[in-house]
Amino acid sequence: MTILVLRGTIGAGQFGTPAQDFEEIRMHLTSAASEMHSSRVLAQVEEEKGGPAKRLLLKEDNEDVIRDPSEPYRLGPVITNWDRQRQQWKANNPNVSTTSNGKPRMLLVTGSQPTPCENPVGDHYLLMSFKNKIDYCRLHSIEIFYNMAHLDQEMAGFWAKLPLIRKLMLGHPEVEWIWWMDSDAMFTDMLFEVPLHKYENYNLVMHGFDELVYKEKSWTGLNTGSFLIRNCQWTLDLLDAWAPMGPKGIIRDKAGACGSLLL
Repeated sequence: MTILVLRGTIGAGQFGTPAQDFEEIRMHLTSAASEMHSSRVLAQVEEEKGGPAKRLLLKEDNEDVIRDPSEPYRLGPVITNWDRQRQQWKANNPNVSTTSNGKPRMLLVTGSQPTPCENPVGDHYLLMSFKNKIDYCRLHSIEIFYNMAHLDQEMAGFWAKLPLIRKLMLGHPEVEWIWWMDSDAMFTDMLFEVPLHKYENYNLVMHGFDELVYKEKSWTGLNTGSFLIRNCQWTLDLLDAWAPMGPKGIIRDKAGACGSLLL
């Protein structure tokens, strides 16, 4: 029931009735075959809006094709004019709000594996953590999306966030900021307000330690458990550059060897 309410709130899927939403959830979470189509479903927009995301995603390669591990991995077709397409979409859809309480519209994204935890206590903690995020989003008029589907079998585990973020960006051009939070991350201050005015000139906001990042040049000084990323062309370019390091293969092996040498 909670998931149905959230899907109705953030406008995921087909924008249909609760029964239709339930059918989508059932299809994506109970059938391995349906997972091949989940990426397209997440990114669809209403046909009458003619959104750019839908047209772009329909051009994606057939997901049944076996990828050559010697070739760089791709999240999808290369997009080079997303900022212009977003602006055009906004102009064509003036009734769709791009702000919430006077601030740029934000979508908090989180999720967990599609299977239950080995210990039932783990499922309980996931539920409590999710409720914590729901409460914070309700208080601050932030939309939330919880994902349990593998959108790309090669991008599992820590890397699963990349294809998900990309699909949500393309499927929701009205959203300015994507806020990723790991399933085990929780809010301890419900009154905290994200200072978006400080980030007007930035596209990525991530927690880190100055000593480790700037002085020791250590990648361990960054934490991707919670970060803000803007819905723009710069982000798509970053995801395209980041994604090839995810799947097992020559690119990941070379990146690991290079990192070892630098460290």
